[in-house]
Amino acid sequence: MAGRGSLARQLLGWQVVVVVTLLAAVAVFSAVQARSAFQTTEGRRMLSVAEDVAATPGVRAALADPLRYHQLPPFAESARSLSGADGVLIALPALRVLTSPDPSQVGGQLPVGGSTVQSGRSWVGEVGAHLVAHVPVIGDDGAVIGIVAAEVDRPSFVAGVVHSPGEALLILGVATVLGVGGSLLVARRVKRQTLGLEPTEIAGLVEHREAMLHGIKEGVVGLDPQGRVTLVNDHAKTLLSLPDDAVGRPVTDFEFNDRALDVLSGRAEGADQIVLRRGRVLIMNRMPISGGDGVGSVVTLRDRTEIVALRHELDANRATTDTLRAQAHEFSNRLHTIAGLIELGEYDEVRRFVDRVSHTRSAWQSEVSSHVADPAVAALLVAKSSLAAEQAVGLRLEPSSRLGAVDEHLSADLVTVLGNLVDNALDSVRGGGGWIEVALTHENGVVQVVVRDSGPGVAPDLASEVFRHGFTTKAAEEGGQRGLGLALTRQTCLSRGGTVEVDGAVFTARMPEVPV
Repeated sequence: MAGRGSLARQLLGWQVVVVVTLLAAVAVFSAVQARSAFQTTEGRRMLSVAEDVAATPGVRAALADPLRYHQLPPFAESARSLSGADGVLIALPALRVLTSPDPSQVGGQLPVGGSTVQSGRSWVGEVGAHLVAHVPVIGDDGAVIGIVAAEVDRPSFVAGVVHSPGEALLILGVATVLGVGGSLLVARRVKRQTLGLEPTEIAGLVEHREAMLHGIKEGVVGLDPQGRVTLVNDHAKTLLSLPDDAVGRPVTDFEFNDRALDVLSGRAEGADQIVLRRGRVLIMNRMPISGGDGVGSVVTLRDRTEIVALRHELDANRATTDTLRAQAHEFSNRLHTIAGLIELGEYDEVRRFVDRVSHTRSAWQSEVSSHVADPAVAALLVAKSSLAAEQAVGLRLEPSSRLGAVDEHLSADLVTVLGNLVDNALDSVRGGGGWIEVALTHENGVVQVVVRDSGPGVAPDLASEVFRHGFTTKAAEEGGQRGLGLALTRQTCLSRGGTVEVDGAVFTARMPEVPV
């Protein structure tokens, strides 16, 4: 419908076609009538003029004597003036013109077309642009001694229509039939295009649709087969950060990431597809639709940013609980060891054991504090160390690591990025021992986080896929709701104008202090 114009424009166009067709039919009919009337009336008149000239004794006498040819022009001019003909010509039987209103014709050949005048019979017909009557001049001996031609110009098409007497009732009848027939065809076409709905019903449907689209709390986006936006409600504009003039533009105009484009175009199939869009976690469902002149689709969106944030908070609390449980389990074991040594009376061994334990924990905390100035990042590393120790995984800090004080926003982003990368590394080496190494550098206004582990790493062909789709080996087990960690890591880095990449088992994230 959009490609053909609005319904009002289509209706106007068809009505114009009907009117033009009607006028053309009337004009053609009038022209035919005018032509027939002109030929009949003027043909008789020109024939009468030519016969009068041919019957004039002076004309017959002048044509009989070549020395008197100069007497013919007055007869021809007098007849032309009195009759109102456009021209009266006198010629010899051999068609040589002796007199004509156009001096250039004198001495030339008289155009006769299909005339029968040379055989001695009068003739009325069209020659060129003129209606002509040819009458032979008969001598005293009964032979043809000359030809008289009286002609009048044929009227143009417009003049014929204007001056046509016509048959008014017949024209009106034809016009009525064409008008009524055309109007019925237009009415049928409009009714078919509007599915039999009356204008008030159409207006009601539009109002209901607008109320529904803008009243629901889900985002709704309609797309045509070419991927252009056909409708979008306010909630969808907010969730997808779309401009007010989004309708009619292709989805490729809005800088969507590859994941969003895959879902909108239908390349990513399935229900409840997770898409990240400018800090929001969206659940999108695409439904193809068909009907009318083409096929399109409707995409619904739900904002799950708060739920995902709560889930991450829950995961963080769970990780804290696991860390405390691990520490409690570790302290319990150590207390049992100390109690056993006391019961055995090994007091010196108790003292040495306590010194070793204290030194180990204080050494790790001291190492972290000496390399990391940000309290939140340092606390995260200390907590992750206890969690890693419970899984028999060694967590160490690269000796050259240095992280100075940063603002609270960058600190929060670093906690998100570092926590997700360490958790991903723990999943990679889980159950097999191994180690994880963290390197932090802070130079030229850019903070770099490098996390490497002893796990198998990521295959080169999945290096970009892990960040696009939140790749995880546990996606199948948990319905695809896991694996957002790496995707959120990428989004956090990109939101600050940074980057994140993976090379085997080494993840590298870079974030400027000042967002770009």
